[in-house]
Amino acid sequence: MSTPEATEERDSAEATADPAAPVGPPPEPTAPQEEPEDKDPAGPSIAFTLTLVVLVALALFGRKVFAGLFTDDGVRTWATMFVGVTVQAMPFLVLGVLLSAALTAFVPASFFAKALPKHPALAVPVASMSGVVLPGCECASVPVSAALMNRGVTPAAAIAFLLSAPAINPVVLASTAVAFPGQPKVVIARAITSLAVSMILGWLWLLTGKGSDWLKMPKNRHADGTPKLEVFRSSMLHDFLHAGGFLVVGAAAAATLNVVVPRQWLDHVASNLLVSVIVLGLLAVLLAICSEADAFVAASLTQFSLTARLAFMVVGPIVDVKLIALQTGTFGPKFAIRFAPATFVVAILSSLLVGWWLL
Repeated sequence: MSTPEATEERDSAEATADPAAPVGPPPEPTAPQEEPEDKDPAGPSIAFTLTLVVLVALALFGRKVFAGLFTDDGVRTWATMFVGVTVQAMPFLVLGVLLSAALTAFVPASFFAKALPKHPALAVPVASMSGVVLPGCECASVPVSAALMNRGVTPAAAIAFLLSAPAINPVVLASTAVAFPGQPKVVIARAITSLAVSMILGWLWLLTGKGSDWLKMPKNRHADGTPKLEVFRSSMLHDFLHAGGFLVVGAAAAATLNVVVPRQWLDHVASNLLVSVIVLGLLAVLLAICSEADAFVAASLTQFSLTARLAFMVVGPIVDVKLIALQTGTFGPKFAIRFAPATFVVAILSSLLVGWWLL
């Protein structure tokens, strides 16, 4: 039996209640919806890494497993080329990945703003000259240039570094001097041409004004306050899985093209300067030889002129099937399908000009 006081309290509560309120138990609180994050999918990187393992295993141990299939010389050549390109490039890719991760984790973004001129047109030649500090090949320069972009460096300057680093570093110039003994003009011509190509492409990127539509800018995958060692570890793992997979694709393509292209027809085109320069430039694209070793291959092509062999050494470190694959995976296909042809044309024209001047 309720008391008058309890009845009054109940009537007062009903009078103040919202008549539009739903009847029944209160709804369970729902978790706040999280905005979808733009994450870089790991699936393609893992798939390419598995491809690396499978292809290397087939190249190394496939003869024992499929002995009947490895009796053909072409297949043996393919296996040798694939393993050679992969093994030769992998240490420099690891070097680039380590340097890229170190730049991301330990170097503040303000450092690059202070190190390079503020005007993009002036930053391009400075970035080109700084390529001399990286003793690696094109496999190393791709992740490093991506890290530079991610740290605030203008894409034109990072592209200039991307092109100059594998071509004018001391290791490459020293190997060129050894491959062409007593011919210092070849070393000078290679350095001047490669440096000119890197600066021209950087300035062309600025002049077009459309680079932002073509380039997939690398994204900062780490939140503020993440420990530096964790940033280093995750950056190194991501870049290696991502770039290593595309390196495998490029190495397989280079090995396939090396087997398919006949060698006898080279003698027929060596007599024409323009044709020989274009042919050796295309051959450099297809063979995808590491920049530390391409001078020895060029020196062996004695039927060609020094200008044609200069084009071979200039084109190889900046545009080949392996590098195109790496650029596609890092900067996107829109960038690669425009950048590779432009780089090839500028490299051929620059080689002809410098060869006419110095060689």
